[in-house]
Amino acid sequence: MVLGRKNQSDKAKGSSTATRVMTAGIGAQYNLGELWRRRELLWALSLRDIQVRYTQSILGIAWALIQPVVMMLVFTLIFSTLLKVPSEGVPYPVFSYSALVFWTFFQGSLSRAIPSLQANEGLMKKIYFPREFFPISSVLSGMFDLVIAFLIFLILMAYYHTPFTLNMFYVVPLLVIQTLFTIGVCLFASALSVYYRDVNYALGLIVQVWMYATPIIYPMNSIPERFWKFYLLNPMTGLTESYRDVLAKGSPPQLSYVGIAAAGAVILFMLGYFYFKRIEMSFADVV
Repeated sequence: MVLGRKNQSDKAKGSSTATRVMTAGIGAQYNLGELWRRRELLWALSLRDIQVRYTQSILGIAWALIQPVVMMLVFTLIFSTLLKVPSEGVPYPVFSYSALVFWTFFQGSLSRAIPSLQANEGLMKKIYFPREFFPISSVLSGMFDLVIAFLIFLILMAYYHTPFTLNMFYVVPLLVIQTLFTIGVCLFASALSVYYRDVNYALGLIVQVWMYATPIIYPMNSIPERFWKFYLLNPMTGLTESYRDVLAKGSPPQLSYVGIAAAGAVILFMLGYFYFKRIEMSFADVV
């Protein structure tokens, strides 16, 4: 009888403990406020990513310039000089670089953030903190490269006598929208890649196709208007056109493009975040 009561007591305690753990897990599962409370850790991880990226690199931070500048030169040669792709009255180097500088930030964020959980396997198994910090810090560390590449763009604007206008300040809210969208994509894809490594292998192809499906090397007006509503389902389309408007053309962005991009960014962020948190507890067992 005593033994039976003891077993029942142990089971009750175990059930109570399990209930508390489950309750705590559910309470913390979708807590966006935790990102802000632990922002110092997120900042430290972002700085670490920057340091690791350029440690023992001969060219160092010059790599932040090489990719967009080389792509701009290649695109100018092929699409402007040889194929005569229109650039809406804007010098083609300014036309293409105004999109490439932000596309490179997006592309680089994906390439670093999606495999970030596997890359930090050891740290993830030793201590607990929000696992989403790994892909998010990879995105935020890309801001460092973006700032450097953007300074070169300002020099390019001055060289081609592109006017500097107050509309350039629209870049800030546009970048916020893009960052939110990028984090959402990275959260979803990085969580998916834990279970399906094919995501890492397919990443290069997906990004390449995505770039050509975005008006980076050609203007939006070159696409038949009947396809625009489908084209704008890609948030990077509206963002790219808006960047080009406020930087290369000196005009305000089209609010419809910004609105569609913002709605897509919020939806992708929420879906990516909830999916990530839903399967987060099993990462350490699978990675």
